[in-house]
Amino acid sequence: MTDDPYARLAAAAAAWEELGSRLSPQARDRLAEALSGLRPGGGASGAPRTADPEAAALTAARLLEAELPGEFPGESRFTAVRPAPADTVHLGFTATDLAVLVLDGHGMAGPVLGEVRDRLLAAPSLGDSEVLERGFDPYAPDLIRLRAVGGEVRLPTFQFAPGGAAAPVVRAVNALLGADSDPWGAADWWLSPNAWLDTVPARLIGTAEEHQLVQAARFLTEEE
Repeated sequence: MTDDPYARLAAAAAAWEELGSRLSPQARDRLAEALSGLRPGGGASGAPRTADPEAAALTAARLLEAELPGEFPGESRFTAVRPAPADTVHLGFTATDLAVLVLDGHGMAGPVLGEVRDRLLAAPSLGDSEVLERGFDPYAPDLIRLRAVGGEVRLPTFQFAPGGAAAPVVRAVNALLGADSDPWGAADWWLSPNAWLDTVPARLIGTAEEHQLVQAARFLTEEE
C-alpha cells in the first residue's frame, strides 16, 4: 500500500461488506461527511462539497486508518503533497465506489455492479420534480427509483405512458419484481435482453404483446 489516500478508499470499498460493520455509527457519519467532499454538490444528504477533494480524500483515509488500525499493512501515514489520481483502482473498486456504498445506501459498486449501475442510469429517466409536474406521485412503491452517484433519484422513463401516468403493466410487473426493495434488479430486468421474451422487456410496453410481461415476471419469481 502506498501513501495514496485514494488507494486506501478504493481498498476499503473492495472490503466494505466486512469493514463497514466494524465502524461505529458516529464513525460512519464522519466518513460520510468526508466522502461527500469528493462529489460536486455534496452527498446524498445534501452536505456541501469541500473546496479541495484531495483534502476530503485525505480526511476519509485518515479516519479509516484511525478506526481500523492495522487493517492495511504497510501504511504508516498519508500525505497530500502530490494529488493522487481519483480513479486509483483496487480489485476493480475506486474511491467513488466507497462514496456510493456509504452515501447512497446501495451496493451497486465495483467492477461488475458499478458497470450495471452506470448502464441503467444512462437510460432515459425523470427526476421527482418532473414526475410531480406531470401530476403523478414519484414515490409510489410500484415505481423504480434509482439513486445516482451524488444522491439524486432518477425514475426510468419507460415506466410512464405518453400522458405521464405509470403504465398499469409496469406497476403490475414492478410489484412482482419487488421494485420497492430491489429497484436495481427490477430496472435490470426491464432494460436487459430477455431470452424468454426474445427482446428487451421495456420495448413491449404499449404493444399487443405487453401481456407477456406479467407472465414472464411471474415465471421469474416462481423460479426463484
